[in-house]
Amino acid sequence: MDAGALIIFALLMLFAVLGLGAWATVKVVGAAKRGVDRTVSQARRAVEDTTLKAKSFGQIGVAGALAQLRLDLRTSLRATQQALQEGARTDASLQESLALFDRLSAHGRELDDELKRLETEPDKTRLTARLPELRERTERITHAAESLRWAARDRARRFAEDDLTALSAEIEVESGALRDWSRPSMDDLLASAGGPAASPTASPTASPAASPTASSAAAEPASPPDPRHALNPAQQPKPYPWAKTKSPRPETTT
Repeated sequence: MDAGALIIFALLMLFAVLGLGAWATVKVVGAAKRGVDRTVSQARRAVEDTTLKAKSFGQIGVAGALAQLRLDLRTSLRATQQALQEGARTDASLQESLALFDRLSAHGRELDDELKRLETEPDKTRLTARLPELRERTERITHAAESLRWAARDRARRFAEDDLTALSAEIEVESGALRDWSRPSMDDLLASAGGPAASPTASPTASPAASPTASSAAAEPASPPDPRHALNPAQQPKPYPWAKTKSPRPETTT
C-alpha cells in the first residue's frame, strides 16, 4: 500500500512538473511573439513615416498634401501617447486622460486609413474638392491631441516646481539652523541636564595615606651632581633624533 502511494505521488509530481514546463513554454513563446510583433510594428511604422516624409517633400499637389496630413496626424498622436504614458507612471490622475486619448486615437486611425486609401484615388478633381474637409478633420484631431499633451506636460512641470519650492524652503531652514552659533553644544546640554561631566583629563582621587617609600624618598636630601660627568662629554645624555646637535668647541676637548 505504501509503494502504491509513493507511485501515485511520483506520478502527480511528474504531471505537475510537466504542466509547469508547458505553462512556462507557452509564456516564453508568447513573450517572444509579442516582442517580434512589437519590433515588426516599429519597423513598419518607421518605414511608413520615412515614405510619408519623402512623399510630402518630393511630390506636389494633392498627393503631397495627403502625405503631409498623414504625417502630421501620426506624429501628433504618437507624441501625445508617449507623454501621457510617461506621466501616468507617476500621476494616477492621467488615467482618465489616457481613456480620452484612446477614443481620440480611434478617430485618428479612421482618418489615417481614409487618407491612405485616397492616395491611390485616380479622380484628382474629386480628391481636390475633399481636401479642405480632410485638412479640417486632421487639424481638429491634432489640436485635441496637442491640448492633452501640453496639459499633461504643464501639470508635470507644476508639480516639479512645487516640489522644488518646498525643497528650497527646507534647505533654507536647515542652512539657518547650521549657521546658528548661539545654540549650546552637546556637552553643555548634558551638563545642564545633570549628566556626568567628568573631564577625561581629570586625575584620580588620591588616597588619604601617603606611601612610606614616597615619604622616605621625599625626606632624603638630593645628592650633589658629580663634577666628572659635567667635564666628560662622553657622559652627556644622548640627544633625541629631532634635536639639533652642535659640534664641541676646540677649547672643551683639551
